[in-house]
Amino acid sequence: MNNNKVVLYLAISLDGYIARNDGSVDWLFDVEGDGGDNGYSKFYHTVGTVVMGRLTYDEVLKLADEFPYADKPCYILSRTEQPPAPHATFTNEALDTLIPRLKADSEGNVWLVGGGQLAAAFLEAGLLDELHITLTPKILGEGIPLFPQGTVPSTLRLKQIGQMGQFVSLIYTTQTAGL
Repeated sequence: MNNNKVVLYLAISLDGYIARNDGSVDWLFDVEGDGGDNGYSKFYHTVGTVVMGRLTYDEVLKLADEFPYADKPCYILSRTEQPPAPHATFTNEALDTLIPRLKADSEGNVWLVGGGQLAAAFLEAGLLDELHITLTPKILGEGIPLFPQGTVPSTLRLKQIGQMGQFVSLIYTTQTAGL
């Protein structure tokens, strides 16, 4: 039996937003970090499979010249048919069948890249094991929330705290972790 986890790993503003209303994350790039990549490489090394929503996928394509996760199996959750992509598989398979299969077959953890609607759906379905949240010292005032209104109330357990320059790293486990 493997010990793979489904992990939400992302940065949020101090007031709980993962992006501006237009999907932009430009506010992340002028904050003093640890002088390196703020732990990203270490985390990415634990990942075997990447999962994200269609809106997050579209934003990722805007941010980079090359798809940054091309070296790992990547699944894009979308309700609409999509043309084949060389670096990703589009799927509308139900989370309760897709995610356990990916978790079992992955050569590492399953990274839920985003966004907020998916994070809420994963929590509600009991499919999220850990949340790696990097708190950014920015107040946006408005934007796309990490957990949209209507997210199922949840109690998490603090596993680890870290500081990377002005960022704070918080790792929580869910009540379903380890079941």
